Amino acid sequence: MKQEDKELNYDEKVQNIDEQENLKQNTDNLTEEINNTDKKNGLFSRKKNKDNSKIKELEAEIENLKTEKAELNDRFLRLFSEFDNYKKRVSKEKLDLISTASENVIVNILPIIDDFERAISANEKVNDINSVKEGFELIHNKLAQTLKRFDVEEIEAKGEDFNTDFHEAVTHFPTQNEEEKGKVIEVTQKGYKLKDKVIRYAKVVVGQ
Repeated sequence: MKQEDKELNYDEKVQNIDEQENLKQNTDNLTEEINNTDKKNGLFSRKKNKDNSKIKELEAEIENLKTEKAELNDRFLRLFSEFDNYKKRVSKEKLDLISTASENVIVNILPIIDDFERAISANEKVNDINSVKEGFELIHNKLAQTLKRFDVEEIEAKGEDFNTDFHEAVTHFPTQNEEEKGKVIEVTQKGYKLKDKVIRYAKVVVGQ
């Protein structure tokens, strides 16, 4: 065989070897690319599954919140309705209490009215002024006792220090007595308290 043919065969072999190596390299690259793609797809698939799971959890949480909101709204409406009914009931009870209290006072005063009417009728035929006075004193005492049962008390005024919490000065009167200065020396209208509340101030004359 000629030298040139030998060289040619050698070059062809070398070329075939290079082509085989290139083919192998390309195959390896393609295999690696496929593997990488599979891995990426696998990661994407897992991520997608994870996202779907998270979405389902959020949807379930939203449904729970909606249910809880509906329950709270229902409770609020029921409580509001109960409170409104309670206010109406309390208002009615207060009105009933006031009405009943007034009725109780009137019922206790009616016998005194009866006494006055009997006294008026009796006084038409009585000439003894002392018996008339005694009758009026008895009726007055009965009325005072009735008011006392309802915690109504007369405000002490005459001889007391002038106190704007209980007294209303209608005038000031000059006095030579030092002990009377700043004190109530005359009562023109009695004052009354209902328990600790002043329901009418005593109208007084104050010494100065």
